[in-house]
Amino acid sequence: MNQEKTIKPSSGYLMLFVDAALLLGAIALFIFKLFPLVFPIAVIGLAISPGFFFINPNGSIVLTLFGEYKGTVKSNGFFWANPFYTKKRVSLRARNFDSDRIKVNDKLGNPIMISVILVWMVSDTFKAAFGVDDYQHFVRVQTDAAVRKMAGSYPYDDWEENDDYKITLRSGMSEVNEALEHELSERLEIAGIEVTEARIGYLAYAEEIASAMLKRQQATAIIAAREKIVEGAVGMVENALEKIKEKDLVEFDNDKKATMVSSLMVVLCSDKEVTPVVNTGTLHQ
Repeated sequence: MNQEKTIKPSSGYLMLFVDAALLLGAIALFIFKLFPLVFPIAVIGLAISPGFFFINPNGSIVLTLFGEYKGTVKSNGFFWANPFYTKKRVSLRARNFDSDRIKVNDKLGNPIMISVILVWMVSDTFKAAFGVDDYQHFVRVQTDAAVRKMAGSYPYDDWEENDDYKITLRSGMSEVNEALEHELSERLEIAGIEVTEARIGYLAYAEEIASAMLKRQQATAIIAAREKIVEGAVGMVENALEKIKEKDLVEFDNDKKATMVSSLMVVLCSDKEVTPVVNTGTLHQ
């Protein structure tokens, strides 16, 4: 048998009554000096005792008999089974695994620090018990391997806005998490593990390049902001010239237009406050 089989053993309360009756009967026979019957009845009563076990909610016990898988008990309660069964407890509760921060290289070769948060649970007790040596250790090792593979498949960020890198670790978080969850589900299926959620818990450049990358990020942000400011300033200047021309307020030759445009661009694009100079004469002064 290579798949999980759910069974329901005998009620523990019924067998407890039988066991108590046998042991009390053995004591009564001993009192009445019926010694030939005391030993076999006492042995049977004592042999029954190791068969009792209980299961908490969201728990299970895998039963084997001399190396042969007999089934899995998933119902919670008090039960009795063959005393010769070997019993292995397997929790069915959801568990969290917060991996350590590891240093890996992204697709562009930049060293980054990354960790993941994994929510998982056992869905197949047969695979968890017999598919791998230690399913909890298996989860940790395979999570580490999946994170390294995933981090090497995407760049941390796309500074050059390359179409080949539409999905990055920083901006494409939902797509990356989905890919990570799919990868882990495939890796952990052999151990009967169901991945409920997998997502990046920590992401940053490695310490040795963090300062340089921060400066690059700040420079990129400044350039983008400047482009927006210049674009807005040009629009405002165009609008001002059109309004003046439309209402026929002032006639500008090309030189005066250039002067006005230059002055307005300085005022609109300057980082600091600009002190205006009031011209009380003519435009040609």
